[in-house]
Amino acid sequence: MAGGMDDFSEGGTVAGINVTPLVDVMLVLLVIFMVTAPIIQQGVDVELPQATGNQLQGDDVALVVSVTNDGKVYLNDTVTDAAKIGKTVAAILQEKHQQIVYVRGDTRADYGMVVQVISSLKSAGVDKLGLITQPGES
Repeated sequence: MAGGMDDFSEGGTVAGINVTPLVDVMLVLLVIFMVTAPIIQQGVDVELPQATGNQLQGDDVALVVSVTNDGKVYLNDTVTDAAKIGKTVAAILQEKHQQIVYVRGDTRADYGMVVQVISSLKSAGVDKLGLITQPGES
C-alpha cells in the first residue's frame, strides 16, 4: 500500500519528542520541593505569646526585630547589638520610606530586654510599632 498507516509498520521513523523522562524529572523535583518546603522556616525561632485580636495586613517586606529567650536581638534574620538597634533601624527606614516595625518577643525573654528594644526603636523615630503574637483562643 502506498502512503497511509502502513508506512510506520515497515520501520518508518516518527519525528517527536519523548516527554516521559522530562515528566519523571519534574515529578521528582515536585516531590522534593513539597517535602523540603515545610522544613524551611523563615526568621528566628521565637515562642510567641498568645493574644486575641484582628490580624494586621502587613507588608511583604516587613522590618521585624526579634528578641529571643537567651537575650539575642535579631533584625530580620541577622543578629545585631541591642544598643545599636535604634540607629540601624533608623538608617533602614530612611532608605525604604517604611514607617512600621514589628517586634517579636519570646514568651521566656527578659521583659526588660524587650522594653529596651522598643524604647530604642521609639527614640530612633519609629512611629508605628507592631507586636507579633500567636492567635489566641477566643
